[in-house]
Amino acid sequence: MSRPDPADRHRGSRIRPVVAAVVGLVPLMVVWVVLVAPDDPGHEPLTWLLRLPLEPVLLAVLLLAFRDRSRRRAGLVLGAVLGAATLVKLLDIGFTSALRRPFDLLADWTYLRSARDLLADSVGTSWATAAVVGAAVVAVALLVVVPWSLHGLVRRLAPHVDRHRLGWTRAAVVLGTAWLVAAATPLQVAPGLALASTSSVGLVGDHVALTRAGLHDRAAFARAVATDPFAAAPAADLLTGLRGKDVLVVFVESYGEVAVTGTPAPAGVAPTLDRATDQLETAGYSIRSAWLDSPTFGGTSWLAHSTLQSGVWVDSQRRYDQLVTTDRLTLSGAFGKAGWRTVVDVPSNRQDWPEATSFYHYDQVYDARNVGYAGPRFGYATIPDQYTLEAFRDRELTPRPRAPVMAEIDLVTSHVPWAPLPRLVDWDSLGDGSVYRPIRDRAATRAEVWRDPASVRAAYAQSISYSIDSLVGFVQRAHDDDLVLVLLGDHQPSTVVSGVGASHRVPVTLVAHDPAVTKRIAGWGWDEGMRPTSAAPVWRMDAFRDRVLTAFGPLPGTGAAVAR
Repeated sequence: MSRPDPADRHRGSRIRPVVAAVVGLVPLMVVWVVLVAPDDPGHEPLTWLLRLPLEPVLLAVLLLAFRDRSRRRAGLVLGAVLGAATLVKLLDIGFTSALRRPFDLLADWTYLRSARDLLADSVGTSWATAAVVGAAVVAVALLVVVPWSLHGLVRRLAPHVDRHRLGWTRAAVVLGTAWLVAAATPLQVAPGLALASTSSVGLVGDHVALTRAGLHDRAAFARAVATDPFAAAPAADLLTGLRGKDVLVVFVESYGEVAVTGTPAPAGVAPTLDRATDQLETAGYSIRSAWLDSPTFGGTSWLAHSTLQSGVWVDSQRRYDQLVTTDRLTLSGAFGKAGWRTVVDVPSNRQDWPEATSFYHYDQVYDARNVGYAGPRFGYATIPDQYTLEAFRDRELTPRPRAPVMAEIDLVTSHVPWAPLPRLVDWDSLGDGSVYRPIRDRAATRAEVWRDPASVRAAYAQSISYSIDSLVGFVQRAHDDDLVLVLLGDHQPSTVVSGVGASHRVPVTLVAHDPAVTKRIAGWGWDEGMRPTSAAPVWRMDAFRDRVLTAFGPLPGTGAAVAR
């Protein structure tokens, strides 16, 4: 057996430190790339990779300012900060891409469970579990591997710094000066993206500021909730202009401005809206439409629902959690107080929702478990919209005699990922939903739809058209001359459909058979038909409750009007 060549051992001794250095640098380079990236890197040119980060300057200062063990401890601390900052930045990127806002350290951790459930509903439990495991591995790697890598890098560089202190000092001065010059001048690598990057330092500062603002916001929001001109309104003065009417507030998931304008194409549903207008007007209904600014974008629909119902701006999970512990008067609460039977239908829910009774004060709660559906799932949507509406009609509008009904109905077929999608079937064939099985088997899959943005937008438009057509068929089938329908979106769809820089606008439409109802809102200036123009009024969504309670309160001269 031949002996090892000493030259090979010598080459190996030289290569091993290089390999170790490269292995240690890889996670740090990943951290650097993530930190210098803008919050929405997918929609930015890769010129952001040319940014000058502050961290190399801090590393050089660390190596020069500390000695021996203190230096290594400082390296671990800096590594821990970098790892945690990178994890938060990744969450920022995800939230900005999906919801158009950064991650909230105080409240948004609860969304991680919602994200897992959404993945399970959209792509299956196995893929969702794999994604959760992958995310956990990334989080552990960032919080463990990054500090350890920086610690190892500091340990390997320390002897070189001690032997060449003057050279390292000069390098630190040059790097620091270059960064200060870049920070003090308007140099940019792309529009709105400065050459000098504060990376983790800026990220930590931004989130400290956001956290402080969130803590101060709690008191301000409590004052807003407590200030309610309708809180003490007697039942006799509430909603007198709607007495005897069945009032349905129907949220269509992700029904945003893009669906009306069709920009970017092919996400629009203008022909569907025009056809629906013709059908409803032929049936004797008056239609008025406008715009609402939603407090959310791309998801978290419950923020929009609670904003519309409560008349306060609920733009965070923190505000939502605070609101639902109060006795703020909601629209459903006002209708219940005035004598309506109040109902909520949330077909995506498969578990109890305590706030439905404790905060919204609904008399009846329908969800995926109690409407008799035995058909297949369609992506996120547990139940197709057509079935949801028919089940509601059978249970709430058909029985006689009965009290007038006020209901919130959530139509969720148009929820991301917009595949697979159902299609309309004969209403009398719905049964228990088994009719949908062959439709589900033949529908385009998520993988097929998500091959390119254009097909995603087309599927989105198809889903919205399905929801609108289902709703028109429901109204025609109800034969209810006392029906008042408020149709609106909860938020715009994600940027893959709505595009970068899209507004928070959603369409809102009031449909009524009794002309006296639309006469009450004549002063609102809403457009005729289901397709609001760009000149139609735009309200914040939190203005809707007070507008409704005012417009349909006592008429002048018939009682004490309750208004803001």
